[in-house]
Amino acid sequence: MRKSSSTTRSVLALAALALATAGCGTVDEAVDKAVNETYEVTYEVTGKTVDSISFHDGGGTAAAPNLATAEQPAATWTKTVTLRGIMPAAVAPSSADNTADLTCKVIYKGKVIKEATGEAATAGGCVAVSPVTVP
Repeated sequence: MRKSSSTTRSVLALAALALATAGCGTVDEAVDKAVNETYEVTYEVTGKTVDSISFHDGGGTAAAPNLATAEQPAATWTKTVTLRGIMPAAVAPSSADNTADLTCKVIYKGKVIKEATGEAATAGGCVAVSPVTVP
């Protein structure tokens, strides 16, 4: 009877291990897909006397995104970029003129997902969480 009980426990342990391993494969695949999935955003900056605009341009990694800069942009500036995985969308205008009334936006699929105006726009810009999710 002891042998049967031990055998049953071993079989149950192996079955649990097999199920856990199979489940992990699905999670790993979902994470891999999310990391490699791309999404497109449009940055928009408006205001007087914008000196420069820094933004994530899609290069680099999620942990260390590439930061590009547009110098002396037009009064209304837009840029569409393709980002990957959990990389955040980020745009930050700067101006030496404190009365520039700057506004920055991050637009995803036609909807504004982040917006900042005035001091908030120049202090931190607009940083939006990636819409790519891991199930």
